[in-house]
Parts: sequence; structure tokens; C-alpha cells
Amino acid sequence: MPDYAGLPVRRLDSGGSSNALFCLGDNLLIRLPRQPGGSTSILKEARWLPVLGPSLPVQVPEVVTPERPADPRRGDLAADLAEVVHALRLARVPGKAVNDPDLRWYRGEPLATMDAATRQNIDRCRALGDFGFDLDAAGRLWDEAMRLPGAKDRPAPRWYHGDLAAENLLVRDGGLAAVLDFGGLSVGDPAVDLAVAWEVLDPPAREIFRSRLGVDDATWLRGRAWALSIALMIWYYWTTMPQRRSSRIAVGRNVLADAGYLI
Repeated sequence: MPDYAGLPVRRLDSGGSSNALFCLGDNLLIRLPRQPGGSTSILKEARWLPVLGPSLPVQVPEVVTPERPADPRRGDLAADLAEVVHALRLARVPGKAVNDPDLRWYRGEPLATMDAATRQNIDRCRALGDFGFDLDAAGRLWDEAMRLPGAKDRPAPRWYHGDLAAENLLVRDGGLAAVLDFGGLSVGDPAVDLAVAWEVLDPPAREIFRSRLGVDDATWLRGRAWALSIALMIWYYWTTMPQRRSSRIAVGRNVLADAGYLI
């Protein structure tokens, strides 16, 4: 919601037990959940107050949503990313590349090969205590991912970047200027490169990215599952890389929200 980016933010001294309260400018209030699951009540209000509110004799909260479908800058970035991913998939894979062990990486293997590690990482994240998103929901979503068509299949090998993350993208004037760090470049299932959509794109831009690529539902959802699995590796960086920790927590929240789980 870039139209509000310049407004001052002030935390209120008082707040509720479930949410911290902030003034945004002179007329808006921001409610931020204090713990995982705290947004459930906010989402309930957003869904049902427009239905119930007109029947009540007093004013009720009005949830403010974006007035336009997407920030144009995010749309441009989505289109640029789609071009890169599409070009990687179309690029010819020489026989020498298929047989080169240096071009084989776990992120190009079938999604199901990550099952044991992902479940173990969920347990490791539980041990961290106050984690940043609902790990029970993450486990349920991973169960669903293991039943996806193609989760156990090994498709024809295609080039993939393997670490198409925000820290490896250079952006100029809202457009993608360069992609960095091809240390993970490999051949295999390129679904992992779709994970970037849940890190750097908002939902409308994510749809642009998907539409430009034209991938089927199962491939798209395998990409989302890869985003979750990679986010759950954050226990390893929990104390040493706080910026990456925040980024991966945000990815996990985006994935769960996209899948319809309340966070």
C-alpha cells in the first residue's frame, strides 16, 4: 500500500491483549498481533463486518484494503522474474550438463526427497520457542504437498538457479537489473525457482508472475512447498543472521496465508 508509505507511525501507550496498536497518520489505526494466531480475529472482522455492520445502529471498524490491484513496481518485477525463470527452463541442457555431478543439487530433486528433512526442521523450529508463524499449520500444509501430483516424480532435467532469493536480485527503478550468485546453478526440476514469488512479490504481483510462466497448478504448488521447506531451514541461521531470519519468517507467513491458513 505505497500511498501510505509517507505517513507518520506512532505506537499507542495502551493496547489490547491480542494486538499492539499504532496510529498511521491522523485517521488510520494499525493492529499488529502479539503472538502467532493473533490475526484470526482481525481476519474474521474483515470478512464478516461488511455483512453484519449495516444491520447495527452504531459504526463498526472498516478494514482498509488497497485501492488498486497491485503496486506497478511489483508488477514489473514479477514480469521480469518470470522472463528469467522462463528463459532458464527453455535453455538447452547439453548432455555433458546432465551427467555433470557438479550440476546436481538437492533443490532439483523431487519434492518428496525433502520430506524427512522438512519435518525434522519443523521440530527444530519448535525448539526455538516463540517462533514467527504457525508450525502446526506448516506441518499440515507439508502433508498436503506430499500428496501433490509430481511430488515424487523426476521430470526431464531443466536449468534452474536454485537460490533465486531477494538477496540475489539487483533491482533498478523497480525493474530487475541482474540476478546474482549462480553457485547453485544445476539441472533438474526447476520448481524450486518459483519460491521467489512468496518472498519478493505481493499476491497480485504473484499472480502476474504465475500467469506469465503458465505453469500448471501442481507445479505452482510444488514451488510453494519449496518456499516453505526452505523457510523452515531458518533454525540454522536463527542467531547468526537476523536479517535472513526475518526474511524467512516472512516467506513462511506468506506461504501459509496464500494456502488459506490463518497466521
